[in-house]
Amino acid sequence: MKNASQTAALGMQHVLAMYAGAVVVPLIVGQQIGLNSVQLTYLVAIDIMMCGVATLLQIMNNRYFGIGLPVVLGCTFTAVGPMIAIGNDFGITAIYGAIIVSGIFIVFISRYFGMLVRFFPPVVTGTVVTIIGVTLIPVAFNDVGGGEGASDFGSMINLSLAFGTLLLIILIYRFSIGFLKAISILVGLLTGTVVAIFLGMVDFTPVKEASFVHMVKPFYFGMPTFEWSAILTMILVGMVSLVESTGVYFALGDICDRDLKEKDLAKGYRAEGIAVVLGGIFNSLPYTTFSQNVGLVQMSGVKSRRVIFVTGVMLITLGFVPKIAALTTIIPKPVLGGAMIAMFGMVIAQGVRMLSKTYGSSQDNSMIIACSIGIGLGVTVAPELFESFPKSLQMFTSNGIVAGSLTAILLNIIFNMIPGSRRKPTDYTKQKA
Repeated sequence: MKNASQTAALGMQHVLAMYAGAVVVPLIVGQQIGLNSVQLTYLVAIDIMMCGVATLLQIMNNRYFGIGLPVVLGCTFTAVGPMIAIGNDFGITAIYGAIIVSGIFIVFISRYFGMLVRFFPPVVTGTVVTIIGVTLIPVAFNDVGGGEGASDFGSMINLSLAFGTLLLIILIYRFSIGFLKAISILVGLLTGTVVAIFLGMVDFTPVKEASFVHMVKPFYFGMPTFEWSAILTMILVGMVSLVESTGVYFALGDICDRDLKEKDLAKGYRAEGIAVVLGGIFNSLPYTTFSQNVGLVQMSGVKSRRVIFVTGVMLITLGFVPKIAALTTIIPKPVLGGAMIAMFGMVIAQGVRMLSKTYGSSQDNSMIIACSIGIGLGVTVAPELFESFPKSLQMFTSNGIVAGSLTAILLNIIFNMIPGSRRKPTDYTKQKA
């Protein structure tokens, strides 16, 4: 990075990569629990601001917290269903009471959760990263078509815009070098949006209606209330988020050529817990690491924490200035979808690269990979399969990333950690002979 303008452009690229995923969670939750337009605007804005705060906490690398990797945090999709249920049963204040307590719990267990690093060898982490990428591809293709439920879903205009954006990104990535190659995603998004403006596909209403500035207020929705069932539910959600984050930590560690230790993981978990507590106080939502930004780091080749620091500052700024934040919402879904194919595909490629180190070493590892990815993808395409399960279990079975990741962890324990179950890589050769 040669100058501040290049760093800012790279930071904005990360903002654009995660923004849609970050705002959809508060939009869904807010609408489902009956927030009015003013409250919903505040929820989205404060959530973006706290995403920036959470990101800054995580890129630090001090004695107490921060994984010290170029990681971006956003709202966890795992918490959507539980938060809607809590809000409808006990009210929005119970959501924030549960979030605060779950964050404190994560901070408390962070040291011990980090000691579980032995449960995440390359066969598990590579599988988790691959599942993350595979299960996100449907999200990208829904946007390619124009968004789920769109009246013009799959129209030629939407498809042309999406795949035109993707083609432009590919061409820039292939034939350019240096800074231009690093911001190929940003160039693709901006170019696609400009084309969409001429096609009449961009609605500037959100920008016109948004205010220029608003003040942040702790406990905006009221003082938190505490319900045991809500608290236990959000603690489970927090544990699931740590499993997701662990895969992302290892993916970034692999990209950045950094060997993560137990203490590094503990600091990452602790930063995530602190971010969740602050989110509860300022009435935003729980956070987890965003895998789409991992793909962006891999694709751009820029691994500097300075870029992610700029991203965090931009997110905080957007949270204070709703009108500026609204500018990012005008990017049409097909344009985002085209860019997401490249980013999520790079996540898959990273996972496959991690698995290449272990795939041929054992038949057992092949079974772990096969079953885990199969379950992760299966749950993604048919989440209604487990609707008869209790709600406390559905948070594990309604999310392909969570279901596949937990399967990989359990199968690794069965095949590689239980005494007497291990088999040398050469055993199969001998048996065959």
